[in-house]
Amino acid sequence: MTRLALNRARYEARVGGAGRPLLLLHGFTGSAATWAPHLRAFRSSHRTIAVDLLGHGRSDAPSDPRRHAVPAQAADLAALLGRLDATPADVLGYSMGARVALQLALDHPAAVRRLVLESPSAGIADPAERARRRASDDELAARIERDGVPAFVERWEALPIFASHATLPPAARRRLRRQRLANDAAGIAASLRGAGQGAMEPLHERLGEVRAPTLVVAGRLDEAGTERATAVAGAIRGARLEVVEGAGHTPHLEQPAAFRRIVVSFLAGGASLPDTPTH
Repeated sequence: MTRLALNRARYEARVGGAGRPLLLLHGFTGSAATWAPHLRAFRSSHRTIAVDLLGHGRSDAPSDPRRHAVPAQAADLAALLGRLDATPADVLGYSMGARVALQLALDHPAAVRRLVLESPSAGIADPAERARRRASDDELAARIERDGVPAFVERWEALPIFASHATLPPAARRRLRRQRLANDAAGIAASLRGAGQGAMEPLHERLGEVRAPTLVVAGRLDEAGTERATAVAGAIRGARLEVVEGAGHTPHLEQPAAFRRIVVSFLAGGASLPDTPTH
């Protein structure tokens, strides 16, 4: 494991393998351990850099939500890649991690070679809807601080977006729950306040600026997520959209072999953009 101080916050990164660098970014309540089942396949061609985002895993959990903001963490990650002599890197992000990966590609394009966005969102475009989501996120963060992580995880796992997890093997469900329970209440509350979709400035108007060849992945069972992914892919020049059958919001968990096949094939491609979209 590698611990790096970046802009007065320490990040934990798990680095392994050899080849082109591949930065791996987990979702909310996750950690670098999210990617463990895929590392063997990814390391066949890459040096993987799996990072705990702020408020998660072994990385710092600043109390100021502004320190968790998506652009701030994107800037940290650009510096992290530079520190590890890993620029440009292929970048794979899931959900919250996909939003950070997208911000990284927009704000620090020289840091990103190829971009994979799993179950992404470009934020909430409507100001009123964004304000409602921010209020909801603030309320949830306060509840996490008051009731603790175990009570939060019980409610979180019962959300409709994760209904398809009922088909996961018991061992996979146990690993996922352990990852979630390992989080600190103050850390994920600050992450929610600072990096949640209610706090994030929407990126819809900037998607045309993405220059890295981009793969967008969604699960067919996540209807709202597939709509968001389709919109993101449609606005990025030359982006490829892959909708994974039999998966919901977490294709990397629900259909791991199909997910790996899609991602590894895409990352094996060259650095240039396709002439036309493939979705």
